[in-house]
Amino acid sequence: MSETITDRREIETTARGWLLVASGMFAVAWGGNEFTPLLVMYRLDHGFSAVVVDTFLFAYVLGIIPAMLICGPLSDRFGRRPIMLPAPAIAAAGSILIALGPDNAYLLFGGRVLSGIALGIGMAVGGSWVKELSRRDASAAAGPGARRAAMSLTAGFALGAGVAGVLAQWAPWPTHLAYGVHVVICIVAGIGMLSVPETRTAAASNTRLLEDLKIPSASHRRFLFVVLPLAPWVFGAASVAYAVLPSLMADALADESGGGYPVALSAAMAVIALGSGFAIQAVGRRIDTPASARGALVALSLLVVGMAVAAWAASVLTIAAALIAAAVLGCGYGMALVSGLQEVQRIAGPDDLAGLTAVFYSLTYLGFAVPAVLSALTETWPGVVTYPIIFGVGALSAAVCGLVVRSRTSAHLP
Repeated sequence: MSETITDRREIETTARGWLLVASGMFAVAWGGNEFTPLLVMYRLDHGFSAVVVDTFLFAYVLGIIPAMLICGPLSDRFGRRPIMLPAPAIAAAGSILIALGPDNAYLLFGGRVLSGIALGIGMAVGGSWVKELSRRDASAAAGPGARRAAMSLTAGFALGAGVAGVLAQWAPWPTHLAYGVHVVICIVAGIGMLSVPETRTAAASNTRLLEDLKIPSASHRRFLFVVLPLAPWVFGAASVAYAVLPSLMADALADESGGGYPVALSAAMAVIALGSGFAIQAVGRRIDTPASARGALVALSLLVVGMAVAAWAASVLTIAAALIAAAVLGCGYGMALVSGLQEVQRIAGPDDLAGLTAVFYSLTYLGFAVPAVLSALTETWPGVVTYPIIFGVGALSAAVCGLVVRSRTSAHLP
């Protein structure tokens, strides 16, 4: 009887555990994206140029990619808990630093890097922890880990952007209050994770740490021909939806109506894009199948349409067109994220799940270089390189990636 009670308590603890780890992922994702709708504010009210502001957006990728590539394999070696537990505290430190320096490029840059480090840990290590806890959840449907991880991140991205935009547009202390809210969320999430059990026991290893950082499954042909062509589009599409298009709309609103509500519009576009991504992730597991690359093909098809709609929106510069483009691109982002994670979890072995997840996420975050690159191109060749042309080229590029994936849709299945 006592064994039965103990077993039941362990099941309840692990079933609740994935929610607590997901809350930690939610908190670091909130911190990663709360800055995005405020790009317009820093550009218009604090004197930073478009290229500098877009560089702030990309800065947290400098924290994300090393954190994922190092911490993912470290958690495979030492366990999930010791690597993931500091993530909310690092995210809170990033928000504090950003709040302290609204006019200081160095503090903003440093805060964004810290936010990226926390998010990198959450994505690589938290996602693996959620998957392993989900396997122990007797009430869960088969294979829910990728969907739960993707939805936790997307919910944090969406609510972080939405709340920060609303507070910055209409609440007092626009450069401080949103970051204070995030610090509170991080404290609550960090305390909650303390009770979650470890799912991967640290084991003695005869290999050097540098050997552990190698990810053999990253050379799997399925990864190279299906995941690799898809990954950069995840946040490439998202950054167009809630960074590039809002900036174009802010300039258009300033010309037509004396400014309007650019920060609120930026937040609305982020929420619509990420809300659309969240919604499609809820059904993404049914679209995706282990027998082919159907999920990736659906994602790339949505991205072709989304980039074409973005080209139209950049031409007409109306709020309705921008919101439609954000919704379609958001669906492409969401489907690309969940289908890419599903492919990764099929390819990876038990000893390199976090490592391969880190490689995938690192590739996805290269998409956040898009706004800075596009700003530089349009400023270097004004009138020649325009956003409608760029987005049209983007639609063609997504179509080419779709053809590559289509040619290998059922090949090299793990």
